[in-house]
Amino acid sequence: MAKRRHAAKDEILLVPFLDILCSLIGVLILIIVVLCVSQTQQTEGRTPEDVQMAQDAKRMRQEIVERKAQDVILKEKLASLDQLKKQIDEKEQRFIKLRKLINTSKDLQEENLKISQKMQKELDDLMLEIEGMKQQQAESKKEIAALMAELKKREVSPDKKVPPVIVQPSGSGMPADTEVYFVEAGSGALKILGAWGEDYRLSATASVVVADAAYNHFLTEVAKNPKSLVLFLIRDDGQAAFNNGAGRAENDYKLRVGKLPIPGRGVLDLALFSKYRGTIPPPPAAVPAPPAPAPPAPPAGTPPPKKAA
Repeated sequence: MAKRRHAAKDEILLVPFLDILCSLIGVLILIIVVLCVSQTQQTEGRTPEDVQMAQDAKRMRQEIVERKAQDVILKEKLASLDQLKKQIDEKEQRFIKLRKLINTSKDLQEENLKISQKMQKELDDLMLEIEGMKQQQAESKKEIAALMAELKKREVSPDKKVPPVIVQPSGSGMPADTEVYFVEAGSGALKILGAWGEDYRLSATASVVVADAAYNHFLTEVAKNPKSLVLFLIRDDGQAAFNNGAGRAENDYKLRVGKLPIPGRGVLDLALFSKYRGTIPPPPAAVPAPPAPAPPAPPAGTPPPKKAA
């Protein structure tokens, strides 16, 4: 018996559904491509010149680290060379003494025949040792020359120095009558930047910060203006120096203190703060100590003191 055919109205057409699915896949692929392209071109708001400058600075810092390592090796080789020279001089002096003993009179030679034979053998050993030291000295000189040439190759030219660090005001600005004074904190030291026309550097240890006359003169003069601000520019290794310097300014002189982290090791450029920078008179010169009084003259007839042996 023949099967009954389905009517044409029961068929389902899938063509519109496939068209919609293909269109959706195409849109998703386009979105993924756009996101990938934008991700690869993202430079965090920096221009290509800034990116190139950062790459150059990183490369130069790496070269400086390598040069320091080469410099340490070179100093060790130079110290070894000096030690070899001293040993050679000592051996030569001993050789001269042994030669004099060998060239003594016949009576002494006969009396010290056994001693001279022993010394002759020692002299031969010393000569071999001196030859080995001279050869080692020549090799050390060659290695030192190679290290010097390598250091010269790695020397950074003046036109490729680390770019300066431009210090920029943060926030929406500051009042026009504010006087700003800058102190750089880094490497266990504080540096007052041009408060009286020139920089002044001091150790950042607590005892020095408390006792240094120039730093206390600086804080005293700045405290006379209640609108003054002491802005500490903190290097990567300057947190401890900032704690001591700022603590002295805040606790003992009640000064308004700010801090600004400084990346890198470049020279500081404070041009953007030129209209806010304050000045103070330089610290007074140190008063020289009075000369020690001369010892009283000995009475007449007193014998002169004996000289030490």
